[in-house]
Amino acid sequence: MTSVLIQINRRYKRVQAGIRITGKSKAETEAAGSSGVSVHPIRGLPLFAAGDDLADAIAQGLISGGLSPEDGDVIVVAQKVVSKVEGRARTLAEVTCSSAQGRGLAHDTGKAEALAELIVAESSEIMRVRDGLVIARHRTGHVAANAGIDASNVADPEGPDTVLLWPLDPDASVAGLRQALQARFGVRLAVIMSDSLGRAWRNGTMGTAIGVAGMKPVRDRRGETDLFGRELKVTMVAVADEIASAASLVIGEAAEGVPAALVRGCIYEPDEDATAHDLLRPLDQDLFR
Repeated sequence: MTSVLIQINRRYKRVQAGIRITGKSKAETEAAGSSGVSVHPIRGLPLFAAGDDLADAIAQGLISGGLSPEDGDVIVVAQKVVSKVEGRARTLAEVTCSSAQGRGLAHDTGKAEALAELIVAESSEIMRVRDGLVIARHRTGHVAANAGIDASNVADPEGPDTVLLWPLDPDASVAGLRQALQARFGVRLAVIMSDSLGRAWRNGTMGTAIGVAGMKPVRDRRGETDLFGRELKVTMVAVADEIASAASLVIGEAAEGVPAALVRGCIYEPDEDATAHDLLRPLDQDLFR
């Protein structure tokens, strides 16, 4: 009977079919917390280039690694590989600095004019400038050094200077990836695009969600109670960022060559319409502007 119910659940994407085997509802299970979270690197992926099929490569990596996606799993993919397959690489020698703002930014920071021009083009606001440093609000609303533009793990350092821009629409990118992987494996997934971003008042970077599909990126726990029955008034958890950060422990930053991971056991709320924009604090609530 159990195997029949599992097949019904998977086929019709039901959370629970038939009798209640565990005796606990989904809400009760969530209240008890996760039974544990596991992070599995997806190995054997190629050095991607523009036009490559990212979904197929991830699917092949899962299969060859003995990983069988299950309902509720989260696939975390590094921003760089998405940018590569979407053709977001730019050779600096081919970029003309034609704006006064770009030339001014290059002068104030010591950065190459071509890079400064790209930063300006990718930004909605240049927030802070120091020698060698630019903090910008990316056109998607995320705040990042150099508007997210990076040169690490992009091209052979012996070749021309090449940088990667973020995808044009990170949420749309992961939505398409999710659709392809769900069709391939017949399960309900969430997909997160992660990049390593700095944090105000903290040293070091950490994995951060810049694109989200299939889940609410913020878990609103207001109205729940703590151990002593006290009602939570303001608690909202950036669960997508937490998952991205956990995945970054196996995705790595240097020569690991693991641009994606499968995360299992997370508690989150499935959602077909939510995006990473839900993680961004409205500008009128920014206390540091």
